[in-house]
Amino acid sequence: MTERIAAIAAREILDSRGNPTVAVTVALDTGVTGCSAVPAGASRGEHEARERRDGGKRFGGLGVRRAVANVTETIAPALCGLPAADQAALDARLLALDASPNKAKLGANAMLGVSLAAARAAANAARLPLYRYLRQSLFPSATGWPLPTPMANILNGGVHAGWSVDFQEFMVLPQQRSSVEQVRCGAEIFHALGRLLARRKLPVTVGDEGGYAPRLPGNEAPLKLMASAVRAAGYRLGRDVRFGLDPAASEFYRGGMYQLRSEQRSLSSDAMIRRYRAWVKKYPIATIEDGLAEDDWSGWQRLTVALGKTVTLVGDDLFVTNTARLQRGIDQGVANAILIKPNQVGTLTETVAAMRLARRHGYGVAVSHRSGETTDTFIVDLAVAGQAEYLKAGSFSRGERVAKWNRLMVIAEQVAD
Repeated sequence: MTERIAAIAAREILDSRGNPTVAVTVALDTGVTGCSAVPAGASRGEHEARERRDGGKRFGGLGVRRAVANVTETIAPALCGLPAADQAALDARLLALDASPNKAKLGANAMLGVSLAAARAAANAARLPLYRYLRQSLFPSATGWPLPTPMANILNGGVHAGWSVDFQEFMVLPQQRSSVEQVRCGAEIFHALGRLLARRKLPVTVGDEGGYAPRLPGNEAPLKLMASAVRAAGYRLGRDVRFGLDPAASEFYRGGMYQLRSEQRSLSSDAMIRRYRAWVKKYPIATIEDGLAEDDWSGWQRLTVALGKTVTLVGDDLFVTNTARLQRGIDQGVANAILIKPNQVGTLTETVAAMRLARRHGYGVAVSHRSGETTDTFIVDLAVAGQAEYLKAGSFSRGERVAKWNRLMVIAEQVAD
């Protein structure tokens, strides 16, 4: 029997920052349902698909009643009756309904909510865990169950933490063999870091993604603190734990220069590259995400030449889960990995297309949350299904982040069995 979409409902809920976002439920004609909740970013790439927000006074202009209405009044009538398992057809219908270059008509938040909820309903109808359904339907050539390495943001900065430092994320990448031990390692380092900050009379409040957010003297200070925390937790730098950086450089790129307010310095692209090279020699840095600004293509080329053979250089704002921008990066020899955020592009089909394109050209894949999250764990199943090298889900505090790590551990147990 082919289950078809019978009804689509949407509502306004709150994300992890207390701002409105869209939740969608897709019901099939057999009574099976699937739900999704859409995240939102604070640090957004200029080339991302656009959310639909209401404006006005309500919720400071961030309400999503219009996006909810687009789901119930425009999308639902057009998708009801379609087979839930035909993701490509569903998403093609969504794209035809919007027909704008950046999803501005219906809103990427409205479209993605429907796209993901339909996939989850189809998985439920097939009586399969979501990751197995996604593997079967969207990644059929993949074999085995290698699980993604956690990228855990234990020190927050930039727009995620009131600009305590300029760089946005300082991450630990545990290197143990099992996901359960990786999560344990990251959590132990997180708590060791908290104790270290407390002894130094620094605040242990956390930023948007659950990492500590102390105000520190410059952008190298977090790396020094993390190295101390790793040792204090009983792990070995470079062997048990490596580091990841997400400077989110577009956020402080002004007039062709990188303005580092915490250091009262302005650096050129080449000076930023020299800094990264020095840090890679000094610390066990495995990944650098958005080390340069989203449209600094020539700088990215030089960064890739300088570090691309030894460091995973991840494009987030650079590529925004967009196949056209990723193809430009491939053609120009820019970066060697892509960050995957479904709400940057607006449908599951387009998300998977970016993952497939990256894989065909030898680029790594890191599937990521957003700073304004929900407890929806779809991205974990997507990362596992698509054999992503990394899963980026925040720190080891705040329920919307911990939900992702818990889901990864559940999947690890299931695939081990």
